[in-house]
Amino acid sequence: MSVSGLCQICESRPAQERCDNCGTLACEQHYERRLSLCADCAAQAQPGKDPNSDDVDVHRF
Repeated sequence: MSVSGLCQICESRPAQERCDNCGTLACEQHYERRLSLCADCAAQAQPGKDPNSDDVDVHRF
């Protein structure tokens, strides 16, 4: 899919994808290709996962 504009999440990188759920334009960093969702929608689809994490296990106390 061809999209143009800035990522609507970080507002600094070129958008490359559009979220299948909400239509948000997202850069590669803020798009979950496996789910075809932006980071915000992916976080809602996978409760407990931080959409901005580097997939590193972090324990918060």
